[in-house]
Amino acid sequence: MKNITKRHQFILERLKDKGQITIPELIDQTKVSGVTIRKDLKFLEDKGLIFITRGGASLTNPYTIDRPIIEKETINAAQKKKIARAALKLIGQNDAVIIGSGTTAFELARQLHPAIPLTVITPAIKITMELCDRPNVEVLQLGGIIRTNSSSVAGSYAEYMLDRVSCGVLFIGVDGIDLGFGFSISNLTEANINQRMINASQVVVVLADSSKFGKRGIGKICELDHVQYVITDDGIPETMVKELEEQGLKVIIAK
Repeated sequence: MKNITKRHQFILERLKDKGQITIPELIDQTKVSGVTIRKDLKFLEDKGLIFITRGGASLTNPYTIDRPIIEKETINAAQKKKIARAALKLIGQNDAVIIGSGTTAFELARQLHPAIPLTVITPAIKITMELCDRPNVEVLQLGGIIRTNSSSVAGSYAEYMLDRVSCGVLFIGVDGIDLGFGFSISNLTEANINQRMINASQVVVVLADSSKFGKRGIGKICELDHVQYVITDDGIPETMVKELEEQGLKVIIAK
């Protein structure tokens, strides 16, 4: 496909149909070089028509922004409730868990009513306030500087505490899940504490509604192989489920 205008139109049509496309796919379908395809994608991005992603292009912005927690609570609220209910089943007989910050993690705390004693370690002030007088729940609140946007602590004090604890399961929210980049959040300050929570846990469970897939936050938390479970809603593309499971993750679709 030598005609530039026709090639650009073809790329836009494919993106309209699929939402995203890879450079190898475009090379195969247009029969031009990778250099040419990358020039095409750069031209279309400069025109504000597409977003270049790692290894391809998308019609939606793959990068997340750091929104206040009050704003996040209104986004996909019904899906988050379903995800939280599914997450409860993974606590099992563990006597200690970590619940990270974020609105889906907070929804898990809202629904948490254990029949046996459970210690909850958390950086999130809202989760502590939700659980501090809950029967059968003892809360270990991590210390540090409180971030206004997330109502969660971060910094060396919290990291110091996490280096000295161990628990069965970590429930963590993320802002982006990208097959090439891994799991990420939209704030660098909290990236380190999320990494320490992962190190302190035997099993890592990511709680993420389907809008988080194909997105990246500025702060990388971990690679795909550091996580055992992803709990999401039925909006996740089937191809993404297959690719995650091929990487060894168990994907749970909350009903």
